[in-house]
This record gives sequence, structure tokens and C-alpha cells, in this order.
Amino acid sequence: MSIGRVNAAKFIARLLPEPHETDLGGEPAHHLLATAHADRVCPPSGHSIGWTDCYASADMLPLPHKADLLLEPNGKPRSILDHLVGEARERAERAGRQAAWIRREAHRRGLH
Repeated sequence: MSIGRVNAAKFIARLLPEPHETDLGGEPAHHLLATAHADRVCPPSGHSIGWTDCYASADMLPLPHKADLLLEPNGKPRSILDHLVGEARERAERAGRQAAWIRREAHRRGLH
């Protein structure tokens, strides 16, 4: 009997234990990082996965994992892509700064 695939995301807790969740920005941070991720990976020219699905896939992650979506391996924010303009560009810059801070603070607190 074969065992089907299991979506590991349902076993990853989205919320960190308090006070960490609140200290790292809570729901506003979740929304900002997930939105910036979806904006980044879904250019206006189209993408095989819709913006809403990209947002949802990021939104199910805890804040340190969401932050990693927007950071280079060295912890610096990824460069802003050319298709991000106006409000999306400003949001990407803000999200990059917040993601870098969340990653540093999560590391300092021993959250992985």
C-alpha cells in the first residue's frame, strides 16, 4: 500500500509563541511580508501561479520563514525587481527592511 504525499505546511505552526509573535510584528507583519512575496513572484506579465495562491502559500508560514522569502542567504534584502513600481516598490523596500530585522531578532531569540 503506498502512502500519499503529505503537505508539511499543515504541521508548521504559523504563529510563534507569545511574546515573540507580537514582538516581531504580528498580523501586520504577516500581511506585509506575504504581500511583498506575492508581488515579487507574480509579475504583471503573468505567472503560472496566481497572486492569491502565492500570497496564501507565504501567509501560512511563521514570520521567520516568511522573512527568508525576501532575503538573500546573507540576511540582506533581495534586490527590488523592475516590475515592482509605485506602491508595490515602496512595500517591497519596507518589507525587505522588516524581514531583515525579523531574521536578526528571531536568530537572537533562538527562533528557527
